[in-house]
Order: sequence, then structure tokens, then C-alpha cells
Amino acid sequence: MAAPMVGEERLETVKVREKFGSALIKVKEWRGETYLCVDRERLPEVVQFLKDDPDLQYNYFVECVGVDYSDWSHDRDLGGRFEVVYNLYSLKHNSRLFLKVSADDGQPVPSLVGIFLGAEYPEREVQDLYGVVFEGNGPRKGERFLLPDDWVGFPLRKEYPLGGEDVVFAHGTRGPAVEDIAMPHAGESWEGKTGTEEISGR
Repeated sequence: MAAPMVGEERLETVKVREKFGSALIKVKEWRGETYLCVDRERLPEVVQFLKDDPDLQYNYFVECVGVDYSDWSHDRDLGGRFEVVYNLYSLKHNSRLFLKVSADDGQPVPSLVGIFLGAEYPEREVQDLYGVVFEGNGPRKGERFLLPDDWVGFPLRKEYPLGGEDVVFAHGTRGPAVEDIAMPHAGESWEGKTGTEEISGR
């Protein structure tokens, strides 16, 4: 079943615009998907409405992901350095909707854990890898989520060194570059020995 429409617009877009006005900053249609760019502070209200409205019922939280636009020179939908993109799904209509909010470094994004318990881990992943703080979902002092507790920095930020470059560790020490310690492993094509006993021990 396709998403319900009102003329040329999706019903979700019409309803959110009518209820939240200027909190809906922009609507973007791209590759058959709809993105609602909303005010960061109003995000929980908008999501709660999309979930509870009987005509919409976006009651499944699929995921949220982060994006760092600090090194992006093309057109943008929102102005902050970071964007958090939420993927919601309506089981009633078998349709997907994306919401986008932006934040600059240090600006907290309201957590959706109070609306969808499934938002806890994806938010903490974005927090751990980008440094975007979700108000109401950590960070716990001195604790990382995916990374070791003593890890320095946020590895998905654009300024973070790529593989193959020396990595700065805690206490100012530097780790070896990837190519300095590259080792063959089972399943890797290396001098024609893929899967052989010399590599895999089998």
C-alpha cells in the first residue's frame, strides 16, 4: 500500500505542516523517498505525532544515522555541521519516512528514547562515532559505547585520520599506520595462498 496522498503531497507532510508550522523547515523528495527537515528542538513532538496519529501510525523506529558535513561544499538541506537522519516506518501504510535535524558541535539533540526504546543504541552509536550528544541518552561519564573507554576522539568526523595514516592515541602516543602492521588472513588473496594452511591454519 502506498503512502496516502493529499493532492501532490504526502499526507504526513500536510499534517506536520498544519500542526507544527515553521518547525517544518523543508520537505525534500529524493529518489522516491520523502525527507522532512524539522527544528531540532521540536523533534520529539513531531515524532510523537507521527507515531500516534491514527491516519499515519509511524510506529516502527528503524534507525538513525549521523552525517558530518564539515567538509561539504555542495547544497545543504540544513545549516548545522552535523545532521541526524531518522528512518521511521508505518506498518499501516507500508511506507517509510525520513526526518532530518541538524546540530553544531556541542548542541544537544533531544533523544527519542522516551518515544521509541529502540532509539537508545543507534543514538549512542552516533554519539560515540560523531560526538553528537543526545539529551536524555548519555553520555555516561568516562564510558564509550562501541569504542574502548580510553579512545580519544570521534572516528567518523571528517578531520579524523583515515586508515593508512598514523593514529594519535591517548597520552600523545602514535600508533602505527595500517600498512605497517597489515597481515594476511584466511580468506584474503595473498600471493595465491587464499585459504591455505599457511594462512588459515586449516
